[in-house]
Amino acid sequence: MTRYVALFRGINVGKAKRIAMADLRALLELLGYSRVQTLFNSGNAVFDAPTAVASKHAQQIQAAVLAKLGVDALVVVKSAKDIAAAIEGNALTAVATDPSRPLVAFMSDATSLAALQAMADGAWGAELVHVGKHAAYVWCANGILESKVAVALLKNLAQSGTTRNWSTVEKIHALMQLAD
Repeated sequence: MTRYVALFRGINVGKAKRIAMADLRALLELLGYSRVQTLFNSGNAVFDAPTAVASKHAQQIQAAVLAKLGVDALVVVKSAKDIAAAIEGNALTAVATDPSRPLVAFMSDATSLAALQAMADGAWGAELVHVGKHAAYVWCANGILESKVAVALLKNLAQSGTTRNWSTVEKIHALMQLAD
């Protein structure tokens, strides 16, 4: 069994795309996933599953959420190993001192991640972008809500990725490390 996290894009942000976390946990268990736990109300679900290509789990979860809960939202699935590598690959830790201001973008595939490189090459003032092997990282110097690069990043993600702040990524990582 492998530990995974399903990262949903854009649920429970406004009045649309609402999913109760209890309903999400129940649905994931119905799909055969075990040790299902959710973190926050923004669509972070950690679970155990037989080892498979993460995109297969993402497709299955996305289709089931649409069919059973009536919400169409992108789902990006990463293994515990992927999340650990994303944490290790953050080249902005020396600058990003407030864990609520860095954003981490997780993509559904490597091609989508590579497409973000143009953003890293741009001039963003005090804001920084680094595209790593497992994720893209954005330092929002004045906060995420005031960040021009965060707005551009979200547009570039389209239907291929989702973001979490650094603090949430660390909490997901910790949750994924919990043993039986």
